[in-house]
Amino acid sequence: MEIDLSLMYLTVIFALGFIGSFLSGMLGVGGSIIKYPLLLYIPPLFGLVAFTAHEVSGISAVQVLFASLAGVWAYRKSGLLNRELILYMGVAILIGSFIGSYGSGFLSEDAVNIVYGLLAVTAAVMMFIPRKTVEDATEISFNKALASILALIVGIGSGIVGAAGGFLLVPIMLTVLKIPTRITIATSLAITFISSIGGSVGKVMTGQVDYWPAFIMIIASIIAAPLGAKVGQKMNVKILQWLLALMIGATAIKIWIDILQ
Repeated sequence: MEIDLSLMYLTVIFALGFIGSFLSGMLGVGGSIIKYPLLLYIPPLFGLVAFTAHEVSGISAVQVLFASLAGVWAYRKSGLLNRELILYMGVAILIGSFIGSYGSGFLSEDAVNIVYGLLAVTAAVMMFIPRKTVEDATEISFNKALASILALIVGIGSGIVGAAGGFLLVPIMLTVLKIPTRITIATSLAITFISSIGGSVGKVMTGQVDYWPAFIMIIASIIAAPLGAKVGQKMNVKILQWLLALMIGATAIKIWIDILQ
């Protein structure tokens, strides 16, 4: 893709990065669940050249590295980052994300979109599963083997679409591992950051990264993610859950409509 330095291009890419990163910091996801369709569908509406699915996944992978790091930094003194969860799920998702992101270079455009659609539908369904969780629990216990296996699977799938897996980690941690919501949101950002390292390396190695728009979105994420994290710490837990569920659900519907056309 040729480099476009127009004011329109800079404004649109920055705005998409800002919106996605603000939501990522607020909801504890890497932001790709919303940035993937935004980058795929919005630029052509402004007369800009459309990104391919591979370019979108590459840009998302690199940008998510910085968005999640900025979000984790905002949570560093909150006491909500669970080190045990970060260790077990982080190592597994790092391995999975590298495998998925490297392997995605050999997949077709439609295949990348289909994987994204499957991940989004799975996450949306999981967010609506009834659960019993003590929101103010001080001691966290979880199945370490199950957490590691699920993180590995999430890493492979999310690595393919450059998503780092935050949007799947949140519902898994809430519904399967029974982790309190606020700890889930903060800790999932740290795991997402680890995942994005493997995802970024795989995308760069297979030449899927368009560096100029990635740089613009990184700047936007460094500004927006900490702001979103601060808002998220003050918001009602139920509102956060519904926002995430609605965001994922709407994205899943849109992507499947396009795949099936």
